[in-house]
Amino acid sequence: MTKTGEMAEIIPFRGILYNTSKTSGEDVVAPPYDIITPEYREQLYSKSPYNIVRIDFGKELEGDNESENKYKRAADYFNSWLNNEILVKTKTPGFYAHEIEYEVKGQLKKLRGFFGLVRLEELGKGNIHPHECTHSKPKADRLNLMRACSANISPIFSLYNSPDKKASEVINKIISQNKPYMEAKDPDGAVHRLWVIEDKKDIDIIKNDLKDRAVFIADGHHRYETALEFQKEMQSEHRAQNTEPRPWDYVLMFLANISDEGLTILPAHRLVKNMPGNPLDILLKHFDIATVPASEDIGESISRYEHAIGFYQHGNGQQYILRYRGSGPDDVHPALKGLDVTILHELIFKKLLKVTDIEYEMDVKETIDRVNKGLYGAAFFLNPTRVEDVERVALSDVRMPPKSTYFYPKLLTGMVINSFS
Repeated sequence: MTKTGEMAEIIPFRGILYNTSKTSGEDVVAPPYDIITPEYREQLYSKSPYNIVRIDFGKELEGDNESENKYKRAADYFNSWLNNEILVKTKTPGFYAHEIEYEVKGQLKKLRGFFGLVRLEELGKGNIHPHECTHSKPKADRLNLMRACSANISPIFSLYNSPDKKASEVINKIISQNKPYMEAKDPDGAVHRLWVIEDKKDIDIIKNDLKDRAVFIADGHHRYETALEFQKEMQSEHRAQNTEPRPWDYVLMFLANISDEGLTILPAHRLVKNMPGNPLDILLKHFDIATVPASEDIGESISRYEHAIGFYQHGNGQQYILRYRGSGPDDVHPALKGLDVTILHELIFKKLLKVTDIEYEMDVKETIDRVNKGLYGAAFFLNPTRVEDVERVALSDVRMPPKSTYFYPKLLTGMVINSFS
């Protein structure tokens, strides 16, 4: 499925790791910055003076200005921790095996993969593929942090598909035969473990297994776009005559094999502020509509169907299952046409109900509570997007609507860092 003549370049690197003789993994790592609440940030600050949140998502303080601010403090922390060997750089380039042991819907699962550096390419022009649209939220914060620290502090979560599983075999061997270098539990109770892969044979097997594979960005589209922006800045600043790749030509990624068991994609449900007065009458022209008792979990109800969308409206108290009678909107790419998330956004939101103000929520009960409180006019519920749909859409060089996927669990920041110096 890879385009002829193209390949993603994936290389080992000298990672920066926490010194486990001076720190405890659980005290120093943090969830991704964009899911940390102000209250939880305070907890992370109090856990350890060396928690990565001080670098990745530091506080803004009164009196901050252009020369003294959270980015300057982030760089100061980073350099100080390196100088005092709180953070240490590995002596030789390597990959870093990673396992997340977690529970979802009562089932214990293990997500395995590795951290490596991936050569940057313009999205859609090479062999690194996005799969969903992103909101145009400012990337200035991440870019300022990258400039200050000259490093990738947090990784991008990406996927590849190798039915051969050669890299997976190496990772499984290392995990089964060695104690982890570091271990930490996240707020949901998932256990994150890290191993260093330094053996040249193992490194070569991993590189060879991935050399003809497409890479799909699962989570971190904004971070990838920020890395591209930083690369352009550095290329402009360092107009080198040779074409040898420089450190900023690569970005830190966690790579997991689609062919392995362990990936989980959760749905993000949609909350809508304003609804037309007769949405069910409008929807009835295109959908078969069945009622669901209020006592039932609407998420469970729609999961019984391959294609179904749940609907709940303020003041009605009734849950509904919508099943589309058509083959998909005519004006979208064939790879997107039959997806529930496409039908919801392109047909229901854009054409039928003229909805523009959309919010997202993972939890079904919380979604319904917000509608009941009158904070939103209605909610739409989705089944999880399938990983094969992610792969197909990405390889077609088109993108799903925003928040079409929620890869779970989230990677922790601080397991491994990539420095450009």
